[in-house]
Amino acid sequence: MSDQHPETFTFDGGQVEPGETEELRYPVSETYLADPVRIPVTIINGLQPGPTAFLSAGIHGDELNGIEIVRAVAQEWTHADVCGTIVCLPVLNVQGFIAQERYLPIYERDLNRAFPGKQNSTSSNRIAYQIYHNFIEPCDFGLDFHTSTRGRTNMFHVRADMDDEKTARLARAFGTNLIMAGEGSSGMLRREATEDGIPTITLEMGEAHRFERELIDHALDGVRSVFAEYGIYQQETVRWPGWSTVIEGWNEKTWLRADAGGIVDMHYERGDLVHEGETICRITNPFKNDETTVEAPFTGLLVGVLENPVVHPGNPLCNFIRIGEVQERVIEERTGRTHE
Repeated sequence: MSDQHPETFTFDGGQVEPGETEELRYPVSETYLADPVRIPVTIINGLQPGPTAFLSAGIHGDELNGIEIVRAVAQEWTHADVCGTIVCLPVLNVQGFIAQERYLPIYERDLNRAFPGKQNSTSSNRIAYQIYHNFIEPCDFGLDFHTSTRGRTNMFHVRADMDDEKTARLARAFGTNLIMAGEGSSGMLRREATEDGIPTITLEMGEAHRFERELIDHALDGVRSVFAEYGIYQQETVRWPGWSTVIEGWNEKTWLRADAGGIVDMHYERGDLVHEGETICRITNPFKNDETTVEAPFTGLLVGVLENPVVHPGNPLCNFIRIGEVQERVIEERTGRTHE
């Protein structure tokens, strides 16, 4: 993208000139009745030159926090001084959003495993292709907002390929305490876009099926910080979160699981530092005369925790990520949480 002159943003079927804002519902599929399935899109093209950024949410239809973040940027912020272009995509999985389900409900497919999509393939691939070809490919970087799945909640953090220099810059600019480093699974929007030269990060926060205002406001501060870093909002400044750490070598299957069925009494909250040997939770029967204690197998962060407090054996309890001694000291110093 040129940084000398404002450019027209072009997609199949239309274009947005510098100084214009357009709201549209873009068709990505059809229903059984041959009615169009259309995603809402807001394109804000500034009068001044600058990068093109996309903000996406609702790729899982029941993850609502991100939808409100993208709507706020598109509809509530003043864009008179925008340098570049902002592409706002608040609901990518329209069918899932209508049904309040995580996946594409008709096909039971995860839209976030279908990118960059294929024009003449499955339904999920065709939807992903329309989104990617029209609104992701023209961009210079992107922010993709997520929450945990139903019955769980995630602490506020970034997931990014920190081996990619441009993506690492983007991740740090958002200003979270925690960055979980990894390229992501094949077909994920952030992985495919990053590999295509469009640095993209995932923002994880909270739980499905609700708006969590504190997290939404926190994320909006992060968007302002990113826009400051890249010159889209030259009146803003890059934020510093107070303490920050990068977790390397993690994967999404680090959930500690229940060895007994029962009712869970969680002793910590999402984002807490827990030292090795401390009790994370207890699982008891209805009479509370039998219990199973779950202790921290190492010192780490509770990145995600169970919200629904009932479990079968094998059910996940918490997403517990190991941290090193240096990271432990930094977190303790910044939060005042020391090992008693």
